[in-house]
Amino acid sequence: MPIVTVQVTREGTTPERNSVTAEEKAAIIQGVSQVLLDVLNKPLESTYVVIEEVELENWGWGGLPTRQYRRILADAAAKSRS
Repeated sequence: MPIVTVQVTREGTTPERNSVTAEEKAAIIQGVSQVLLDVLNKPLESTYVVIEEVELENWGWGGLPTRQYRRILADAAAKSRS
């Protein structure tokens, strides 16, 4: 019985959103389950998918908190355009 944990950032794709919708979560569950069926022949009814939403403050990359790293990227992009 596979158990798959999917972590997604808790931020919306538009300004008024701050989480993943129920419909998006359903699509993730369906898609991940289908991949395990297609690749490993694991039946859909025996596959568990757990979705964890991670607050923006709780993740980062490039050795920095996400907001700080994005600010650096935005500043660099602005400089390259000017």
